[in-house]
Amino acid sequence: MVPLLLVLLLALVLFGAGFALKILWWIAVAVLVLWLLGFVMRSTTSGGGRSRWYRW
Repeated sequence: MVPLLLVLLLALVLFGAGFALKILWWIAVAVLVLWLLGFVMRSTTSGGGRSRWYRW
């Protein structure tokens, strides 16, 4: 009985990790798209040369 529970627990952990990693990949893609859009649509109206939409 105990080995069966351990196998089921391991399967549940691996399934949860795979789901979490898939979600993290989608979040990374969304952030990349937002960054690229911000890079393309950045404002060039300021007189200081290159203008950035973010602060570093």
